[in-house]
Formats: sequence, structure tokens, C-alpha cells
Amino acid sequence: MSTELRRLRNYIDGEFRDAADGRTTEVVNPATGEAYATAPLSGQADVDAVMAAAAAAFPVWRDTTPAERQKALLKIADAFEERAEELIAAEVENTGKPIGLTRTEEIPPMVDQIRFFAGAARMLEGRSAGEYMEGLTSMIRREPIGVCAQVAPWNYPMMMAVWKFAPALAAGNTVVLKPSDTTPASTVLIAEIIGSVLPKGVFNVICGDRETGRLMVEHPTPAMASITGSVRAGMSVAESASKDLKRVHLELGGKAPVVVFEDTDIPKAVEGISEAGYFNAGQDCTAATRVLVHESIHDEFVSALAKAASEIKTGQPDDEDVLYGPLNNPNQLKQVAGFIERLPAHAKVEAGGHQVGDKGYFYAPTVVSGLKQDDEIIQREVFGPVITVQSFRDEEQAVEWANGVEYALASSVWTKDHGRAMRMSKKLDFGCVWINTHIPLVAEMPHGGFKKSGYGKDLSAYGFDDYTRIKHVMTSLDV
Repeated sequence: MSTELRRLRNYIDGEFRDAADGRTTEVVNPATGEAYATAPLSGQADVDAVMAAAAAAFPVWRDTTPAERQKALLKIADAFEERAEELIAAEVENTGKPIGLTRTEEIPPMVDQIRFFAGAARMLEGRSAGEYMEGLTSMIRREPIGVCAQVAPWNYPMMMAVWKFAPALAAGNTVVLKPSDTTPASTVLIAEIIGSVLPKGVFNVICGDRETGRLMVEHPTPAMASITGSVRAGMSVAESASKDLKRVHLELGGKAPVVVFEDTDIPKAVEGISEAGYFNAGQDCTAATRVLVHESIHDEFVSALAKAASEIKTGQPDDEDVLYGPLNNPNQLKQVAGFIERLPAHAKVEAGGHQVGDKGYFYAPTVVSGLKQDDEIIQREVFGPVITVQSFRDEEQAVEWANGVEYALASSVWTKDHGRAMRMSKKLDFGCVWINTHIPLVAEMPHGGFKKSGYGKDLSAYGFDDYTRIKHVMTSLDV
């Protein structure tokens, strides 16, 4: 007996709508492998409509005062708290994440981040006005950019939506946000929540696939395109945006090195690294999944890490004992499994390395040792619950191998030697360096990388600045 699927809809100009041509795609719960909803497969007509709505709303929202924008964002944050259980339910259906961890690890930072950007709306910074040429006064205006086309990923659908809309709205821009085609449910609910606070057209959600995203980026209306996703997707967005010189904000892949020196407290390091490597099934561009450990403690560390992995559970969202849920979709499961299947002969699987269960897309916590710097699994992002381990000789080699990948988003150093930690933080070519920890983020500090991890910052005043433009105003004093 078939179950009727829930119908998700676009949110355009203050109202929920189906795709103009009626096309839909099924949305699957990765914990069960079964469809639970349909979402619009939006095309050109839908993109034209949503961009027109955002453009029409921009002058009004742009001209609101920072205090008014702050007040609106604070109301949104309060609404997120009040409707937290609905958001959790939608996100768990989206992703299969553990219910308890979604409640404790995602809702509080999301609310905090919205409130941070509410405050940032009233803290625009610029150089003081002054006379830099005789008889003329110069001043700086910091202004919103315009319509922002934003594409969020499937690994943190709710939180990445917040990272995008909160600074954009705080700065006075209007937003067109597209969730991943596999995880639209929580974003559609966010549209309902925000729609009860903001004027119509200021915040819009459009569902669809890669083609929908391409149409958004190539559309002439947006002044900025922002994406969190793969390197390939980021390069495509940058190329498309270059045709009319849109601003681009890219948060792409990662391959975070975790450098463990011989003076490290091994049990403490293993505990922190395993949690940071397996949380969210390793589907995190900052995940602690590429460990470089000093040769003198290599065997002891690998043994302890493999034991920790064997004790970590993956399973259904309502199981309170699990650390992480399924991979997001069957293609991602295939990709992760493929890395293990293609391991070179010199590699050794110390733990895991297999699918779990016959329902959903679960993969066991995995540890692989014996790897070389040019191995595929070292150079490419796995985006799954797989931690690799390499053995290094000295600090110089650790730096060379840590930096020897295309990505440059995040890293960590584990040592009791303060001087070494400071040297490593200088030499590591990554946008974030954690010391004796890995993965904590706060609203006040920037998140973003270098090289093929993209450019632009999320969170912090730097992330807020990315959604503004600077104008020089000069006036004659001789009037």
C-alpha cells in the first residue's frame, strides 16, 4: 500500500508555489532509503519569477535602518528557538542525523549565529571622514550589494542556510536561496518561519537541481552568487558568474591535516580526533580525516584510533547511542565505498571499511593506515567516515605533507610544545588552524579557506563585510 508523499513548494514573493511547469523530484530519507516528499524541479520561469521578486523587494529592504534589520533578525532567531522541534524533525528527515545531536549541536549555534549577525547589522565599520585633499572632505559608505543568489549543501542544510541568509539580510540584501535537491525540507520550513517576519520578496527559497542552480547564477539580476559545495561546483559557479562579473563567495572542499606530534596526550588526541572525524558521518569539509602522526608514536596511535572507531556507532536517528547517521545519498555511499575498494596494496584497513545494515546509506567508522602522500585517498576529499593515517619523520616533513594537497580550509596541530604550535600555525597553509582541538566554530571568528577550498569568509564580521560594497563620497567644502 503506497503512502502519499508530502508536497514541498517554492517560496517566492511571500507565497508558496509549485514549479511553473509542475515538475517535481522525489526526496528520500537517507536513513531508510525511502521517499517521503516531492519538491519542485524549478526551471527558467521559476528563476525569472523569484529574481523579479527579490529585485522588487531590494530597494525597500536596503533602505531599512540597521536597527530595523536587527529587530527582524532577532525575531527570526526567537522563532527558530520556538519552533526548534519542527526544524529538528525536518532536518532529521532530510539527513538521517541523530535527533539528540541535531537538537544540541545545531539549533543553539544557528540561533546564536542569527543573533550575532543581528548585532553586526548595527556595527558597520569604515574609515572616518576627513580632508585628504585641501578643500574636499571624503567619506566611506558601506552598502548592501543587491540580490544574492545562494546555494546551500546537503551536509548541513539548516546551518548552511543560516550562514548564508543571516549576513546577507543583516547587510540589507535580498536573498534567493536554493537548498540541495536531496535536502529541501528544512529550508522550506525556514522560509515559512522567515516569511512571517520579513516583507515579501526579501527572502525566497527555490528548489531544484544543478540546472536550477546554474540558471540562478547565470541570471542577470543577482549581484552576488554564494555557494557551499564541491570544488567542481565552485569552479562552475565562478566561470558562470564571470560572464557578467558577479561577485562570488565560495566555500568548497577540504582535506584537513591533523598533525600529531610525539609529545601529544594520545588518549585525549584520539578522543578529539575520532569525534571530529566521524561527526556527521565525516560529511564536513573541516572533518579531521587526514591524520599525520610522528613515527615514534605511530603504532600506538593507530591501535588506539582503531579501537575508538570500533566503539563508535552509526544508526537510526532515534538511537541515542549513535554518533552519526547515514551518508546523504546512494551516490555518496558509492563514492566512499569506492575509495576503500581502490586502496593500494600498501594500505591497511585497521577498522571498518564496509556498509552497515541493509536499509539506508550507513557506513562503518573506518581507519586506514600505511598510506603514501600521493595516494588517491590522501589527495582527494572522501567526505565520509574514513580517517587516514600517515607516519611523518620530523616537523619539516609534516608541514610539507600537510600542505601538499589542493585544499586549504582547515587543519589542526596536537602538541604540548607552545613554540612548535606557533611555528606550525604560521606554516600551515589553511584558513583555520586549531591547536589541541579540531572543529569548534564560533560566530565571532571567520570560516573560509585558500586554494581550491575557495574564497570569502562565513561567520564573523569578515563574513558580514563580504555582503557589502564600499563607496567613496567626496564633497567640496567650497560651496
